[in-house]
Amino acid sequence: MKYCSHCAGPLTVEVPPGEDRPRHVCRQCGRIHYQNPRVVTGCLAEHEGRVLMCRRAIEPRRGLWTLPAGFMELGESVVEAALRETEEEARARVDIEGLYTLFNLPDIGQVYMMFRGTLRDQDWGPGPESLEVALFGEREIPWEELAFSTIRHTLELWFDDRRRGHFPFRMGDILGRGSGQPVLRLWPEGQSSSIQRPKLHS
Repeated sequence: MKYCSHCAGPLTVEVPPGEDRPRHVCRQCGRIHYQNPRVVTGCLAEHEGRVLMCRRAIEPRRGLWTLPAGFMELGESVVEAALRETEEEARARVDIEGLYTLFNLPDIGQVYMMFRGTLRDQDWGPGPESLEVALFGEREIPWEELAFSTIRHTLELWFDDRRRGHFPFRMGDILGRGSGQPVLRLWPEGQSSSIQRPKLHS
């Protein structure tokens, strides 16, 4: 960010009076430009224990597998965004059962919210952003070809919870994206994801 969206004046990075961290401040009009985390939301949609997944047709991570998800748009709720992304990427209609995971990704300024849902029918297929869409059981998932660590952690937790017979809400931080293997630190502090999978991209 170089110029003010209000007056087109040049921006400088400084700590404004009364603030505790650097902000982009316009030298000309004094406006402070706040940069806040972006919300990504989507749905883990299942049918008889199998999960609906999409192989990405766009960058980043083209050709790798993910759950249908994307950035929340202005004017919609997180549930509406999750349903929209599921319809856009997988042409699927889903009944939402509840919020399942909330992951903070402070390294890249994102909050990732995934809902649990069930497929209403078997009328689904690839949208413009997907090369293909398929239902996978746990042993069928291409674990070494997953696009994002958020997806891996969500899937690991879901299959583990399914074996236990209940699906508690999960919240945590995904840290260390630059270290090779991102780590999920679940809240309350001290918990961690116990399932080991092949090393994946963050």
